[in-house]
Amino acid sequence: MLGVCTAVPVQARTWVGVSIGFAPPPVRVERVGIRAGYVWAPGYWRWSGSRHVWVGGRWLPARPGYHYVGAHWVHWGHGWRLRGGGWVRR
Repeated sequence: MLGVCTAVPVQARTWVGVSIGFAPPPVRVERVGIRAGYVWAPGYWRWSGSRHVWVGGRWLPARPGYHYVGAHWVHWGHGWRLRGGGWVRR
């Protein structure tokens, strides 16, 4: 049997398949310090299918040459869409 291995590039930012007709609640303030070698991925509201649920932020190992953009909601047409967070090349 022959196996095939391919490298798939990491998608920096993606659209999450959620679109709702009203804005999410205001983002919660998370107080964090500095942690050498890590970046803070801020929390965000996700849609559970019936209501918004807060997903707390977390520390991610830093990636040289990149910065992290957190997940956030954007106004899209007549509703709102969740824009997934991810790494963006500097």
